[in-house]
Amino acid sequence: MTQTIKDAKNNHWVYRMPASWIPYLQLSRLDRPIGYWLLTLPGWIALSFAGLSHGLSVADLKWAALILIGAIAMRGAGCTYNDIVDRDLDAQVDRTALRPIPAGTISVKQAWMWLLAQCFVGLIVLLFLPRLAQIIALCSIPLVAAYPFMKRITWWPQVWLGMTFNWAALVAFAAKTGELSPAVIVLYIGLIFWTIGYDTIYACQDIEDDAFVGIKSTARRFGKHLKLGVFFSYLICFILITVAARFEGPQFRWMTANGPHWSEQVQVKVSILFFLIITAPFSLHLIYQIKTLKPASSSNALKLFKSNLWAGLLLATCFLIASQFSMNSLTPS
Repeated sequence: MTQTIKDAKNNHWVYRMPASWIPYLQLSRLDRPIGYWLLTLPGWIALSFAGLSHGLSVADLKWAALILIGAIAMRGAGCTYNDIVDRDLDAQVDRTALRPIPAGTISVKQAWMWLLAQCFVGLIVLLFLPRLAQIIALCSIPLVAAYPFMKRITWWPQVWLGMTFNWAALVAFAAKTGELSPAVIVLYIGLIFWTIGYDTIYACQDIEDDAFVGIKSTARRFGKHLKLGVFFSYLICFILITVAARFEGPQFRWMTANGPHWSEQVQVKVSILFFLIITAPFSLHLIYQIKTLKPASSSNALKLFKSNLWAGLLLATCFLIASQFSMNSLTPS
């Protein structure tokens, strides 16, 4: 009999599907949607970020939809691969012991077949992307393939996860603009630190089991300084995102239209202040997470980890609002 995974809700639609389907849907983590949202959001953030310099267009909706579909498929494929590699470790950890492979509800051979099916969906999405975006997307494969082994060899697997989970930012920016700018690279690095912070919070759930099995994580590495580690991760994230926005964003209409002349120095200062204000909801949400984090409470850690859906949506919305003030606020296609 298929059982509900420990950190999933037993009233989720996955558990109303035919019994033979459920193990496959669990393998893709469709009963825990926060994962594919955290894979999607960097792409959406990058699309709205690109609006600062390239304006907004109807085509952005197409890229946003493709990113979501691709994120669901490739997150599912990545989780399936991760479970194949980690099946022996998962059997020893309380939170993961009921995953389909260690629980015996699905075989390794069936898991490989399901992995290929999800990769096929990802391939279809890939064919709809421009050539540069396709190349960038394919470059993520080594990151995905190596991630399950990082927790065995480094105390910083969250860094590798950040590199992998935020790759959609580069793909989305390239799809919209046809290029990669230095600013979007800085944005990508900033988002990596966001992931380090929220996945450290997530790893709080498994500190004792991870120590017993020998799995490394930033949660174990930070130890009694865990909240400080999350704080600095989020601080670096916010600084880099603000710097990226400052250099990606062109002049704003209100700086040049029907008013006193703005010197370049003043424009720089006003732009930085503007982005600090516009991204305040995102930064306040990160502060809320740090203030309310209780590392010893698994339920608190899971709740705060999932709340990063709202953090990502806030940041994407901030850039959408900022793009409305851009000199290139709207483009026809």
